[in-house]
Amino acid sequence: MLVGLTYDLRADYLAAGYGEDETAEFARPDTIDAIERALRQLGYRTQRIGSVRRLAEALSAGRRWDIVFNIAEGLRGIGRESQVPALLDAYDVPYTFSDPVVTGLTLHKGLTKHVLRDLGLPTADFGVIETAADADRLDLPYPLFVKPIAEGTAKGISARSRVNNPAELRDQCRHLLETYQQPVLAEVFLSGREVTVGITGTGDQARTIGTLEIVLLPQAEGNAYTYVNKERCEDLCKYVLADADTAVRAEELALRTWRGLGCRDAGRVDLRADARGDLHVLEVNPLPGMHPGHSDLPILSAAVGMTYVELIGRIMDSATVRIPRPAFPGARS
Repeated sequence: MLVGLTYDLRADYLAAGYGEDETAEFARPDTIDAIERALRQLGYRTQRIGSVRRLAEALSAGRRWDIVFNIAEGLRGIGRESQVPALLDAYDVPYTFSDPVVTGLTLHKGLTKHVLRDLGLPTADFGVIETAADADRLDLPYPLFVKPIAEGTAKGISARSRVNNPAELRDQCRHLLETYQQPVLAEVFLSGREVTVGITGTGDQARTIGTLEIVLLPQAEGNAYTYVNKERCEDLCKYVLADADTAVRAEELALRTWRGLGCRDAGRVDLRADARGDLHVLEVNPLPGMHPGHSDLPILSAAVGMTYVELIGRIMDSATVRIPRPAFPGARS
């Protein structure tokens, strides 16, 4: 079986003149090497494709694959993670991870929270700020937490993201609106522990891998799993398996979230507790980072004794059921 690999390589974009922040979500070369090596160990043949533009060129030239292993994040727009899935759908090529609707929805944190509410799932009260004037009309209790509406890898999240009064809210919202050119999500700050739940599978076949608590070390930026803390996680964070009670509650909520949103194959659900210890859904990541030693899902998998090859195998087992079976001889077309 031939597996194509779609991805955005950070080094390529940096070489083209894009900045560090713009390319923060993109893959390292050793991530692609690790995925390809794991797929080959599992018996698959592989072919590297690259970005959505390279994919479009390849499809137009008539190239095809049995399935595509997709980790392409896209460069522009709130729907950027949907670009590769939508293009592959147009050409009837199966692929790993979630479809364009789910990837588009979950990247927009405000829309995700609306759907979570409709599903009856706990998430902190929030508002969406599209202009600086919206900050003055926000009616939520302080402290609040603010971040760009559609960024990953904690881009735009810093020690300043927790705001304690209207003046701080206005200043930080103005900064984020100008920097990221997109709305800002403001939500009630949750002061408890933060955990991430790893999941593999789709629908009723979805299963949790485990629950990892993110512990900020004394030298880390405070209040949250910020961009700096993520980028320097080896020095600023400690990852520990959650205690049994927390894990049971987190995994039940994460599975309800995963299935309710229609996520596929593998990913993470990030949760945080309030002052009483009640868990709330922070974000859903249906297109997880896959660096074997730096990304949260592989880190969590390793913590519970799952090898990287086994993780890739579970993703492929979930995704390959969507490959159309050939019609039996004599079947009507």
